[in-house]
Amino acid sequence: MFKLYGYFRSSAAYRVRIALNLKKIEWTSEAVHLTKNGGEQFHEPYKKVNPQSLLPTIEENGKQLTQSLAILEYLDELYPDPPLLPKLPIHRAQARALALAVACDIHPINNLRVLKYLTQKMGLDEAQKTEWYRHWISVGLEAIETMLEQQTETAEFCFGSQVSLADICLIPQVFNANRFDCDLSAYPIITRINANCLAIEEFQKAEPQNQEDAE
Repeated sequence: MFKLYGYFRSSAAYRVRIALNLKKIEWTSEAVHLTKNGGEQFHEPYKKVNPQSLLPTIEENGKQLTQSLAILEYLDELYPDPPLLPKLPIHRAQARALALAVACDIHPINNLRVLKYLTQKMGLDEAQKTEWYRHWISVGLEAIETMLEQQTETAEFCFGSQVSLADICLIPQVFNANRFDCDLSAYPIITRINANCLAIEEFQKAEPQNQEDAE
C-alpha cells in the first residue's frame, strides 16, 4: 500500500490525492505540518524521507518518490486505467504543457517557502505579499485560459470528456487562487472546468477540507 506524505493545503499533494482516488489505489496518509514547530518538513525524520523538505513524498515497499509530476507519471504507468493523458501524441504533449504551466510557472513562485521569504527576509507586509500572489496567479491563469480557448479539444475538461493530467494540476491551483480571494471572473473556461471536476467524487474526496489533518 502507498503512503502519501502530505499536508491538507499542499497543492502538490492535492494533485497526487486526486490521481490516487481516480485510479482506485489504496493509500494511507502521513501528515507533515508545514507551519507547526517551524515546519515539520524541516525536521530530521522527514528530511530523511525527502532531502528537499518538500511535499509530497510517496512511499511504497520502503522506497520513496518525490515531485508530484514524477509521482503522477509513475502511478499512471503502474495503473494505466483510467489514463491521465490523452491518446494522441500531440494531445499528450499539450496536456503536459498545461500541467507544467501550473506546476513550473505558477506554483513555485507562490509556494509557502517563497511567501515566507518575502515577508520574513524581504520585509514585505501582508498586503504586498497578497499583491505578489494575485499578480502571478493572474499572469498564469490568463495564459492557461487562452491556451484552453485555442484548443479545439477543450470541452467538459481540459481535454474532452475525460480528466487528464492538466485537470489534476489545474484544480488545486484554482483552490489556492480562491483561498487568496483572487478574481477569477476573467477565466470562464477554467471556472467551468473547475466546477465539472469538483462534481466528481474522487476530486471531492481529495479536497483540502476533507483531509484528516484539515484545520
